[in-house]
Amino acid sequence: MTKNTTSSVQFTPPVGGFQESDGRHIFVHRSGIGGPAVVFLPGASAVGLDYFGVQQEVSKFTTAVVYDRGGTGYSDDVPLPRTAAAVATELHELLHAQEISGPYVLVAHSLGGAYAHRFTQLYPQEVAGLVWLDAFHRDWDDFMPPEARLAASVQMSPTEEQLRQGLPAIRQMCAELLVDYPEHVRKPLIEYHVSDKWIHAGIAERASMADLATELREGPDLPDVPLIALTPMGIDPGQQALMPEETLQAMHDGKERLYAAMTNAVSQGEHRVLADTGHSQLVFERRDAVVQAIRDVVDRAARS
Repeated sequence: MTKNTTSSVQFTPPVGGFQESDGRHIFVHRSGIGGPAVVFLPGASAVGLDYFGVQQEVSKFTTAVVYDRGGTGYSDDVPLPRTAAAVATELHELLHAQEISGPYVLVAHSLGGAYAHRFTQLYPQEVAGLVWLDAFHRDWDDFMPPEARLAASVQMSPTEEQLRQGLPAIRQMCAELLVDYPEHVRKPLIEYHVSDKWIHAGIAERASMADLATELREGPDLPDVPLIALTPMGIDPGQQALMPEETLQAMHDGKERLYAAMTNAVSQGEHRVLADTGHSQLVFERRDAVVQAIRDVVDRAARS
């Protein structure tokens, strides 16, 4: 199941730098001061600088960190997929090497939720709070119709050929979503999102979702720390192309129940539903809601 993602094209980050970790260079960009530090965990097919707009707002009130896990974005190649433990350990080493003190507020988007959850299992004392941006949860299958469960969703994911055919549309979508990013950040990000590395990394990481759920079930649930979950209910164009309307509706209903149960399981949990944006567009179209959720968790964590 492991695939080598070695690419002949090397991308140069427009901001930030690199930290050596286990013989590899890991991209990291930090801004702001204070704590608890906020750390963004990207979804599959996403990279740290996709969250640049949110990071700049968060850096006005605390330290904000974006990075690319090994094998993705500007970081060195590594065989994918990886275990959640490998990714969480890498992030832990990166933060300590950068002398970014914990405990941290982890902001997880999509597949990043698997790695955030594993981080909480391995380093529970270093987590001050969580912000769940429509993020992966190990109990996903318990709330979903059969055709939307993890194993089935992997089979329904677009193939490399389909992604290549869709690159013009993906380029246009990225240009629209990143329209207010500084040009020196925007242009390289768009080029990455139509690259071979983007295609291969996304396919490889999505292939491991069922295995990640199994790995996470071997450890404890999320810790009792301040937690806000944002659930976008808009229709994602990619999902709409792959699923019938009935399945999409059942999946959205299941998401509402899942994230309500997740936030109800902790003493300072809150579930916020957003009807006007979708899964992939959340951090761009509703940056205000994302920043507010992060600010609220930072404030609650500081009082805990």
